[in-house]
Amino acid sequence: MGQPVRDYLLTLCVTAAVTYLLTGPVRKFAIAVGAMPAIRARDVHREPTPRLGGIAMFGGLCAGLIVADHLFNLKGVFELSNEPRALLSGAALIWLIGVLDDKFEIDALIKLGGQMIAAAVMVIQGLTILWLPIPGVGTVALTQWQGTLLTVALVVITINAVNFVDGLDGLAAGMVCIASAAFFLYAYRLWMGYGIEAAAPATLFAAILMGMCLGFLPHNMHPARIFMGDSGSMLIGLVLAAGAISITGQVDPDLMKLFEGSEREATHALLPVFIPLVLPLTIIAIPAADLVLAIVRRTWNGQSPFAADRGHLHHRLLEIGHSHSRAVLIMYFWSALIAFGAVGYSVHSASSWIVFVIIAASAVGLVLLLMPRFTPRAPHWANRFVPPRYRHRAAEPESAPSSSCGEKRVPVAAGAQQGPPDAQMGEEAVERAPVAVGVSGVNGATAIGARSRFPDRRSIDSSR
Repeated sequence: MGQPVRDYLLTLCVTAAVTYLLTGPVRKFAIAVGAMPAIRARDVHREPTPRLGGIAMFGGLCAGLIVADHLFNLKGVFELSNEPRALLSGAALIWLIGVLDDKFEIDALIKLGGQMIAAAVMVIQGLTILWLPIPGVGTVALTQWQGTLLTVALVVITINAVNFVDGLDGLAAGMVCIASAAFFLYAYRLWMGYGIEAAAPATLFAAILMGMCLGFLPHNMHPARIFMGDSGSMLIGLVLAAGAISITGQVDPDLMKLFEGSEREATHALLPVFIPLVLPLTIIAIPAADLVLAIVRRTWNGQSPFAADRGHLHHRLLEIGHSHSRAVLIMYFWSALIAFGAVGYSVHSASSWIVFVIIAASAVGLVLLLMPRFTPRAPHWANRFVPPRYRHRAAEPESAPSSSCGEKRVPVAAGAQQGPPDAQMGEEAVERAPVAVGVSGVNGATAIGARSRFPDRRSIDSSR
């Protein structure tokens, strides 16, 4: 087979296009069937927003697999391996469970059981971990039960890690897209660089997963017009886990031929290469850390590990003063740093400059975390090219009349009212208004009709 870069790019574009085009009709369908749950205390959006975005993402997954099956450089993946069919079977099952949860709010234990069944379906069809390269020991073959338990555990952990981080507009889709991009580079290098055919299915899964996320992001960025729901978050979590399982335990160190000597010595020397394989959670380290912290926090407080709260990492970023968009970008930054840092270190483990770059980037990330209220201003000559919040505003006399949009206001005496209360709140006041814990924030979009220009002051009652 030749270099399949163009085939991968075509598969990615078709997946993204189908996902993007299906999301609009899916949004209308979700509104029609009432898949718009009431706003809960832990939510950060202020108005009911439809879910079921996973329907469009599943359509993109099917389209990507169909296109890849008809491409010259990729059809061999379907002829030599049953893993694409195993992925489709498990994805269909987990997607169906997610759709039911988005509409009817099924119990958490039932979802957990469904996740295990979906993983077992993939194991039965051959998508499982066969052996593990352990440093200092060599390649250790796993029994059927050991491989099954390890595969199921990896799938369940990855699905719930992605599901837990899906709390802000565009957060889960963007982070998974970054992780899949890093994983694609790694898997493609193993396949084309070393000629290891076992890495071909994982490379295809990563390309399709990127297309699913890129096609859904334009509809899901803040303010989101639709949420992916559990049907989407569990689906992309399963696809990400399937790629890691497909490549883990199926790459023989001797095939790389980088070192002479025994298999045990080769495995020990290639430890950095196996970091993204044996520990695929390094690529989704942020969601995994959020998952572990959530379980510890809820257990410590005497709650169920499945009980929802507002203690996730993205919630804490909002509480310390970051805006919605800035909190999402910070999470993107850390995900990219960890994912691409692990892949870069696996390629050039002997290069010390990679470590210094990672340390420097981490320092930059810490500075961004400590500056939640810093708003950069563009130069005066660039005012017409940047969003209004980044422009320099010329000083205006106090006697100037108020504008209709509420951006500049004449000071009003205490107790006096001019116009409706919503019209008296300027743009700066809206942006700087603190969001109390347990109360819906000022983010989100209307589910029906145009987006609201002013914050919704109505109290929202929710039993959850």
